[in-house]
Amino acid sequence: MTKIGLPTREQLIGKAADAAAVLHKHAAWAEEHRRLHDEVIEAMADAGVFKLRRPKRYGGYETDTRTLVDVAAQLSRGDGSAAWVATVYWIPGWMACLFPDDVQDEVFSQPDTRVCGTLSPSAMAAPAPGGVVVNGKWQFISGAHHSHWQEIIAILAPESGEPYPIVALVPMSDLLIVDDWKTSGLRGTGSVTTVARNVFIPQERVLPLGTVLAGEPVSADSRIYQVPLLPVASASSVGAVIGMGHAARAEFLKRLPGRKVTYTSYDSQAAAPLTHLQVAEAANKLDEAEFHAHRLSAHVDDKAAEGSAWKVDERVRARADLGAAVRLTREAVDVLATASGGSSIYEDVPIQRIARDVQAVSLHALMHPNTNAELYGRMLCGLEPNTQYI
Repeated sequence: MTKIGLPTREQLIGKAADAAAVLHKHAAWAEEHRRLHDEVIEAMADAGVFKLRRPKRYGGYETDTRTLVDVAAQLSRGDGSAAWVATVYWIPGWMACLFPDDVQDEVFSQPDTRVCGTLSPSAMAAPAPGGVVVNGKWQFISGAHHSHWQEIIAILAPESGEPYPIVALVPMSDLLIVDDWKTSGLRGTGSVTTVARNVFIPQERVLPLGTVLAGEPVSADSRIYQVPLLPVASASSVGAVIGMGHAARAEFLKRLPGRKVTYTSYDSQAAAPLTHLQVAEAANKLDEAEFHAHRLSAHVDDKAAEGSAWKVDERVRARADLGAAVRLTREAVDVLATASGGSSIYEDVPIQRIARDVQAVSLHALMHPNTNAELYGRMLCGLEPNTQYI
């Protein structure tokens, strides 16, 4: 611990590495039951994972995004689904810090508050005395089973004027959970659908989406809460996929000794030149993915430290770095999975699960390499972004 009682970056990474063993132990259980094991949540809590973006005045650490990248990468070596849930908690948890102090007092009243959420405006809100009433549902709510709050997006139809999107914080006890998470990848995340039926939300727990996207806190003093949402979200989530790539390489190398290349004269796969080329290609792609992940986090942290305004091209490049990291990791894992042979399709061989998890990440709307590359290329060609999510 440091003199002021906060763990150092190295200590947090080390604790995450230790917790990864527990995550790995329960990865198959999470895959089967489509949610994280309670012991996994406890292990991540003990490692301080849920305090990383929590305000210091509530016992949090207010770490930078470089730390988030490396902590998530360590967790993901144990289980990509668990690491993904951790990154999801970091993002809506950061968003909660943009609300007024009395709201934060309520949200962070528990020592390890976990906030899940979404950026999809798939519900409607209507004005009501003292607040709004929300009806609708939200899909892909990772970590909902172990959350205390959900950050929601809804379209508010005011009595006069045009409808506009809002962000609100809702206790999980006010929402219904639909157990519909039956997927090919990231099964352990428990990314179920949540439903609001005539849920009243006090006005103090409601903000315009534009305020949150811009990173305009109502009361937060720390500069880490004064950064646009999408660069923060990009840097917060990229570490999980980087760790999946390293987990795939570790699993491949673990199985390599003693493996043959069936129907060839190679008694050892490790002696085959093709294997050398595959391992080198995957390693280089993972190195490139880490470059983009750390350039992204460095940019977010530097801008936060400076307190300077973000230009449009800087916001777009943040998403470009995210997309590149995802693409390169997916390509690396595909090389390793292809090299793993027919025996790797058995459920007890982790690399097949890792490959499915990476594929699922790459299909996420904000993580998709093609979407982010197109956005970046559009800017480089002198055109305006065609999305507000930058």
